Amino acid sequence: MDNNDLLIRLRYALDIKNNDMVEIFKLGGIDLSKEEVLKVLTKSPESDDEADGIWDEPVNEDHIKADNAMFESFLNGLIIFKRGWQEPKPGQPATPPLTNEPSKNLLLKKVKIALQLTGEDMLEILQLAGVTVTKSEMSAMLRKQGHKNYSICGDRYARNFLKGLAIKYRK
Repeated sequence: MDNNDLLIRLRYALDIKNNDMVEIFKLGGIDLSKEEVLKVLTKSPESDDEADGIWDEPVNEDHIKADNAMFESFLNGLIIFKRGWQEPKPGQPATPPLTNEPSKNLLLKKVKIALQLTGEDMLEILQLAGVTVTKSEMSAMLRKQGHKNYSICGDRYARNFLKGLAIKYRK
């Protein structure tokens, strides 16, 4: 799964409208027009992700590929969109610096912050998608990169987390 697929699935799961997507990107520091956002929200021609039927999006040759910086900026904007702007503490930058972390781990961490989820909520969301994860496995994926117990989030967990979000939030 690439970043475009993650954005498509996250948009579906949280039922985010096109205008809100433009606003979220803007809050994250990236100015995109509605047409450009729609180009980001298409599958790439080389995408080999298996479609579930629900997630099918049109394939577009002139789509915009979302790199890690764009994806992380979107997630930062999602936090501001959902929770509001927080004044930085003295000595802190106005915007958080971009990390070099895998995008699936960032997805879990930043969606957890944006939706104010607890660890139990995260486990429950994965359970809705039919995946059982232990608390220690979840906390390993949520740890800071470089920690001795850090674990990379695989496609399976990211896909099922987004599927569980869709089940929970699109009722």
